[in-house]
Amino acid sequence: MRFPFLLVSALFAATAASAQNSQTLLATPTTVAWGYYSAHAKSVLTVHSGDTVIMQTASTCGAPQRLKAEGVADADIPTWLADLYDKVPQADRGPGGHILTGPVAVAEAEPGDVLEVRILKIQLDTNFACNGFGAGRGFLPDDFPYGRTKIIPLDRTRMTAAFAPGITIPLHPFFGSMGIAPPESAGKWNSAPPWMHGGNMDNKELTAGSVVFYPVHASGALFEAGDGHAGQGNGEVDITALETFLTGTFQFIVHKGEAAQEHLLWPRAETPNAYIAMGFHEDLTKATEMAVRNMITFLSEQNPDYPHLSRDDAYALISTACDVNITQLVDTKSGVHVMCPKNLFTGPKRKSAE
Repeated sequence: MRFPFLLVSALFAATAASAQNSQTLLATPTTVAWGYYSAHAKSVLTVHSGDTVIMQTASTCGAPQRLKAEGVADADIPTWLADLYDKVPQADRGPGGHILTGPVAVAEAEPGDVLEVRILKIQLDTNFACNGFGAGRGFLPDDFPYGRTKIIPLDRTRMTAAFAPGITIPLHPFFGSMGIAPPESAGKWNSAPPWMHGGNMDNKELTAGSVVFYPVHASGALFEAGDGHAGQGNGEVDITALETFLTGTFQFIVHKGEAAQEHLLWPRAETPNAYIAMGFHEDLTKATEMAVRNMITFLSEQNPDYPHLSRDDAYALISTACDVNITQLVDTKSGVHVMCPKNLFTGPKRKSAE
């Protein structure tokens, strides 16, 4: 039996029918994980497979006082943000800096399962984004040995950012960090480096309408989200994107057992138009090798929609028709993702996909 992945286009058409329950999770001092993913984290909400959760998240732009000092109007700063900085104890923060909402436990999820997370909707919650870098950080720390923050107005009607006079950036909101608990042996995992749990993947393709598949390492899976981006360029070279406040609507589907796992050791994703394989490593070359190998494995062993290719043909198809992209270069572990367009597959589908 093959892991019953669904075509993303059909998958979202069936969302209303398959959703069992919907809940809202606001970002409060008791519902955030400040700077970590952990198999030992206590869930703040438990749902069931098929349920939908609307999750409010904080940005990485800093406390209200900092935002005001940088010129952000009081009316544009979420009223709930101050509570996070005032009431989350310092002892509960770190080792990373991202304020993540969750964890959300999915009752049916156990180690060996696969958690499918459907990103149904992403809402921009403010009229600004920030971008900044600090001394010793980013991809070119020696070229910019100081800190700088830039506040960038957002037009949520036109879905554009006014970066500078004469420079307008189209928006594509996504969550920089979406992940589940890493293996128990990892302990309290820093929110900065992505890994096999996903986390701070910073993949700009994972907008509304996409889906991510995670290998489950802990009971409940323990999903967290945050690090909202209004947009980003591949590489994220100065260490931040268009950082902002987002609310996301996620649906959780559990696929049970070893048949579901089927060699899924790293997160993979789909958009309506492409399959995505990922790799994360401190060495960019090794991250690239991981991503390419993961796509070879997908095309030759895991693709639920079309007949599997030989490994030779999978390797050749990636070289001739797929794109190998640098996701980000600044999160301790570099990220690479391979995108394989779905429109390459023009033959008959596998019976299991119909």
